[in-house]
Amino acid sequence: MLEELREIICQYVDVTPDKITEDARFMEDLGFNSYDFMSLVGEVEEKYDIEVEEREVVQIKTVKDAMDYISSLQ
Repeated sequence: MLEELREIICQYVDVTPDKITEDARFMEDLGFNSYDFMSLVGEVEEKYDIEVEEREVVQIKTVKDAMDYISSLQ
């Protein structure tokens, strides 16, 4: 799943895949703004056929948080 998320993340921010680690924070480390992050969430929802609850989005700070959340819905 990390590799798939790396591919998606690289479409939104200008970072190399090796910078996208499980501990990487979307805003602080990867340079996401809120609009890009919400666009990423939409793409993840489509790719994994899930629906991210709005109140849950604010809890997703790191790549690992996203992977854990996606896994919990599958």
